[in-house]
Formats: sequence, structure tokens, C-alpha cells
Amino acid sequence: MRDGIHIAQRGTPAVALVTNDFWEQGNFVATAAGMADVPRVQLPHPVASTGRTRMRQIALDVVDDIVSALSR
Repeated sequence: MRDGIHIAQRGTPAVALVTNDFWEQGNFVATAAGMADVPRVQLPHPVASTGRTRMRQIALDVVDDIVSALSR
């Protein structure tokens, strides 16, 4: 979340990727940083250490959401 906020604050289009277990925390961080509207996409949890095949599937599942968020 913080990386997405820092990138967006520099004027670069950004989308924060946040797993569902940390979604509410991401909302809190974005609001606290004054960037409540920073685009974000929710991922299933966990993502790390789930294997290459699972990571690829997650990426395929969210790519349209990422492009859509960047287009807003």
C-alpha cells in the first residue's frame, strides 16, 4: 500500500496490490496518508510462496482490474 501511495504522490500512475487479509489495513494506511482514493486491487491471501503456477493464475485473474484502475 505504501509503495503505491508514494508512487502516486509523485504523479506516476500506480495501483496498490493488497491481499484480502490486509485490505482494511490498506484502507487505513491510504486514509492516514491523505490518499484514500489511491487505486488498489484486491488479491487473495496468501500470494507469497504459493508457487509459480498460482502466482501466474492470480496475475491473470487481476490484470484486467489493474488496467481498469490505471484507466480511471
